[in-house]
Amino acid sequence: MVSAPLPDKRPEVDSKARLRLWIRLLRATRLIEGEVRERFKSQFGATLPRFDVMAALYRHPDGMLMSEISRFLMVSNGNVTVIVDRLVSDGFVVRAQRNGDRRTSFVNLTRKGIDAFEEMAAAHERWVDGLLAKVTVREAQHLSGKLKSFRSNWEGKV
Repeated sequence: MVSAPLPDKRPEVDSKARLRLWIRLLRATRLIEGEVRERFKSQFGATLPRFDVMAALYRHPDGMLMSEISRFLMVSNGNVTVIVDRLVSDGFVVRAQRNGDRRTSFVNLTRKGIDAFEEMAAAHERWVDGLLAKVTVREAQHLSGKLKSFRSNWEGKV
């Protein structure tokens, strides 16, 4: 008697392994992000989105358009506007019109903003280093490389 071959279960096993990976990445991200949010709030009276906007501006010392900040951070223009308004009122950034066009705002960190960001960035680095202290440098470099290649495989496709 000849019987049909058993169906290959491998695709399901592969998909489950990838699903578990996604869940573990998401869980790790949420745990670390939650801790970092709390530390920003307690030590600097700041939010993570505020830090993210300042980080984007720090990386672009010549300034950025509001729309560029939104694209860079992958958030809505409205979210960026609220954060930038608060940063302006605190003296951390200045906003100017580009070529007199009232529809486009150009944003730069002030000296006060640069100093505040550098202090927060140093703390942020220490916090993340401490939270991931059990990961060796070699493991961190390997995982980072894997995630970078993964990103380049799907970036722009979604």
